[in-house]
Amino acid sequence: MKKWICLLLCAMLAFASANAEYDYVFIETYRHLNEADYPLYFDSLDFYLTDPFPLYFTDDADDLPYVDLDSWGDLMTVFYHDFLGDGAYGLEGVHQDTQFVYKRENGWTMTLDTASDTIFIDDYNGFVHDSSGSSLLDVLSVTGYNDKGEPELFQRITDASFDRNGKYITLDLTDYHIDLFCQEGRYFAPLQTMGDLMLAPNLSSVLFNGKSVMIITGGSFGSISAGYTDIGDFYYSAPTGARSEALAEFSYNELCLVLDHFYGLKEFHHIDSFDQLFYEIDYKTDLLSTDPVKADMALYRFIEYFLDDQHSVFNGFSYLSGNAPAGSGLGMASRKYDETAKRYASARSAAYPDGIPAYEENGNTAYITLDGFFCDSDFPYYETGPSDTSEDTIRLIAYAHRQINRPDSPIENVVLDLSCNGGGMVDAALFAIGWFLGDAPFSVQDTFTGAQSTALYRADTNLDRKFDMTDTLEGKNLYCLISPLSFSCGNLVPAVFKSSQRVTLLGRTSGGGSCTVQPLSTAHGSVFQISGTQRMSFAKNGSFYDIDQGVEPDYYINRLSGFYDRPALTEYINGLF
Repeated sequence: MKKWICLLLCAMLAFASANAEYDYVFIETYRHLNEADYPLYFDSLDFYLTDPFPLYFTDDADDLPYVDLDSWGDLMTVFYHDFLGDGAYGLEGVHQDTQFVYKRENGWTMTLDTASDTIFIDDYNGFVHDSSGSSLLDVLSVTGYNDKGEPELFQRITDASFDRNGKYITLDLTDYHIDLFCQEGRYFAPLQTMGDLMLAPNLSSVLFNGKSVMIITGGSFGSISAGYTDIGDFYYSAPTGARSEALAEFSYNELCLVLDHFYGLKEFHHIDSFDQLFYEIDYKTDLLSTDPVKADMALYRFIEYFLDDQHSVFNGFSYLSGNAPAGSGLGMASRKYDETAKRYASARSAAYPDGIPAYEENGNTAYITLDGFFCDSDFPYYETGPSDTSEDTIRLIAYAHRQINRPDSPIENVVLDLSCNGGGMVDAALFAIGWFLGDAPFSVQDTFTGAQSTALYRADTNLDRKFDMTDTLEGKNLYCLISPLSFSCGNLVPAVFKSSQRVTLLGRTSGGGSCTVQPLSTAHGSVFQISGTQRMSFAKNGSFYDIDQGVEPDYYINRLSGFYDRPALTEYINGLF
């Protein structure tokens, strides 16, 4: 009996050995692809590719587009060069059997394996980063130089900045039933998957409405609440109708993929899998529906009512839904924020019935009121000069800086009023930090890759193209007024002030909001944004601390009227020391 068992085992081993050479052979199912060319627009109908962009469809899904990875690589080069203004960006596509490898000029790579349906990225942050030598997670949009090479607005202090690279990333698309394939020497991936991975880090997303492809950024598309731009109106000019079952399934799976990896507050919401979460809260069936209105309404309710983090917002229905009206409700956090805003607005209007001034002096104290952080990287600040307008943070700070430091100035105390500041642009927020502190530190953690970065900036607040102590408020007593309305960048600034121990915080605990906003879209065309992977933090003793819970003031103001009774507040400040 043992002899027969041994003979059987030997035969099995011999068979396995003889056929071992076939273990790695990959057989790809041939697909009939229908190619169609479409116009491609960047942000508006005035900026477009001169040549049509090719998309590919299988016979069973004429509404689910794929891209040729070579063509997509060419598009990314145009996107970085012409749209982002990064002329040094380079991207090469290399064919390696069942693998397609994108190689950046900076050495980082992305490998798409059609045999295993995996995507491997050796450093995601490095791969999607611009070609500059700035911080790996640098969120500052301006270069710091004008067209003549002259210093402008910001200086990056590279010696005091550091990066911690993120971990290797392997995305197993089989977990999401997303398919990569190659045939006849060409490599294909879903348009939406490539857009989510390569456009999203640049605050952009891709849309397809059956008439054209659109790459949109931030508010270029518009929104339900604010109305739509020219490209938004064009997007909704396409015919409405049902989704194919293939598109409905893919759109759901791609949504799970992007939320699983790009939602920056997963741990706080105790989410391990969005697919499991959608099942647990009974949204999965509607999100998988071929009825686009039903799917969009489910996504709207999920973002507004369940995530409810104020950075996550549903901005527009799919073109297939015909821009149907959204729901009318708000989540608990948004309701609370709106109610609080009304109370503060009432207290402010009682003290300033004609509107609060952007810059005001009361005795020895200057008040600068910023209800948001706004600036324009293309604005001619050096030619136009300062202004006491609240519509532009940089011009207002330049104006306030000039007034505070004028000859025989009585100003001893400077108060930055962020009590109604709901956030805005990081550039403008860093300009304010640099004004108060001289050095503006900005620390970021990436929740997707684990990367960390601390960058240091200086601001040219007197607009003389020099970065020195004349740009700061050296010798002044510095204060910041905060409230539960101080959210996002309106929360970041006091968090940095708090950690510096050089600015006294007055008011009530700020509103939180630690993640930068990430614009996204679904494969069937709904438009939304989430709290993204870059989590704003402050560094202390070499460790990174999240600021989502808000910042405690050093001195509480109990009555709302006390925020805007500036004679009384000035007297209170002078009595603190």
